[in-house]
Amino acid sequence: MLLRDSNIVRLQQEEFDVAIIGGGINGAVSAAALSARGVKVALIERGDFACETSQESSNLAWGGIKYLESFEFGLVRKLCRSRNHLMKHYPSTVKEIRFLTTHAKGFRQPRWMLYLGTWIYWLMGNAFTQKPRWLSLKQMRSEVPVLAESRFDGGIEYSDAYLHDNDARFVFNFVRSALNYGCIAANYVESLGAEYVDDQWNIAAVDRISGQEFNLKAGVLLNTCGPYVDAHNRLTGQKTEYRHVFSKGIHLIVDRIVPLPKVLTFFANDGRMFFAIPMGPKTCIGTTDGRVESAKAKVNPEDRRFVLDNINERLNLSEPLSENDIIAERCGVRPLVVRGRVDEAVDWVQLSRKHVIEVDAQRAHISVFGGKLTDCLNVGEEVCAHFSKGLGRRLIYPHKRWYGEPIDTIRDEYLHQAELMKLDAMTSPDSSELLTSRLWRRYGAQALGILEKIREDPKMAEVMIEGTEYLRAEISLAAHREMIIKLEDFLRRRSKIALIASTQKIKQSEGIMEACRVLFGDDAQKKFAEYFDGRE
Repeated sequence: MLLRDSNIVRLQQEEFDVAIIGGGINGAVSAAALSARGVKVALIERGDFACETSQESSNLAWGGIKYLESFEFGLVRKLCRSRNHLMKHYPSTVKEIRFLTTHAKGFRQPRWMLYLGTWIYWLMGNAFTQKPRWLSLKQMRSEVPVLAESRFDGGIEYSDAYLHDNDARFVFNFVRSALNYGCIAANYVESLGAEYVDDQWNIAAVDRISGQEFNLKAGVLLNTCGPYVDAHNRLTGQKTEYRHVFSKGIHLIVDRIVPLPKVLTFFANDGRMFFAIPMGPKTCIGTTDGRVESAKAKVNPEDRRFVLDNINERLNLSEPLSENDIIAERCGVRPLVVRGRVDEAVDWVQLSRKHVIEVDAQRAHISVFGGKLTDCLNVGEEVCAHFSKGLGRRLIYPHKRWYGEPIDTIRDEYLHQAELMKLDAMTSPDSSELLTSRLWRRYGAQALGILEKIREDPKMAEVMIEGTEYLRAEISLAAHREMIIKLEDFLRRRSKIALIASTQKIKQSEGIMEACRVLFGDDAQKKFAEYFDGRE
């Protein structure tokens, strides 16, 4: 916790060009983009980084093919280009994946029309991915024998992209990048409100771990609170043209149901798109899409029943999935942007995930509404543009690139060192991926430091928590660099352990207490009890 403690001291003592409130994907990319371009940035998040909507996604970076049906061609074009940009600059993390889409008998659109739509989608994405494919029922039966073929008359296949790691980890890597560029960031620090006086924002903040209250001073306030943007604007008296309405989405994670490295796409009984997404040895199934009034949401029995009924009706599994098969659940609200009041008769499912950035130049305030992971690089670039033009503030390095994997020379050196050490031979038999590629994808240039730790002590290459892929060297690195305050921060967001292993299995793991001692020192037992007692 040394990094966080020193950052909280600096938040109190220094003045900043911009204070960013909210450490989800929008806040993380804004912090990375602005700090890399020479802006003095403070970033605070009232929970852990990416602890709300940003950790509840489908782990897909997709171009929004469903928005073709509502004729939002401009949005689809923009999202496709954003997806391509992510794939190009994060080749180890954002990868192409095929979507095998079934066509139900009697569906509202003929199959040829859906197939035509996939070609339009492919062309709007600059033909960056593999071409779409028409699938006969015989081909689908051959590729996915468990399909309940009596429901379908064929299918189509197209490409999009997915995150090889979990979404929250992807977000944190932007926070870590911002820290590397000089941003002062701290999790578990809440904004209690702010006043704009004498061309400066005075933000009342509280450290939710120690209870200490302090003031944070900045020239610009950037509200990236995700679903809570409107709530924070009310705290500061900020009037906006746009606001949020909410849709709840859930996913259930179960043991792998289809040994196929493709996303199975169905149309659920209510006509919405519905996925079975490969997740290493697991499958992520969902999602729902229902209107809710609050930014807080949780999975209820009806949600589980909807997901389980839909997947069981479409696959002939040896045993139908039941609630006993659920390893973990994801539940989040999607903040959808509306202007003024929304008509109650609007087709809720057709509201898109576009983002809007609203600037109040007189009060030096920016609000970021909506958005999705696919569009994150655009959010960072647009925030920089508004900061320098709309607010007239200076970017010292206006053209510096702030995203992407390390340059080839660093990667080549890492690969050379890994080969000399025979790193892949140290991979655990239970691992879904060789060590060389996994460490590079998760840690980039810092993976060289992990190699050094393993070189000094080969035991650092051993898996610490059995049944997972995480090495002693990784957990040691996390303790020093990743601002882990609670065990959940590590199990759910810096890693995906809590998504692929049940709470009971993690608790019974021989290595979990050792991991707690590495992460929390003398507080290991306290942090262990805090996490597991709450779940039992």
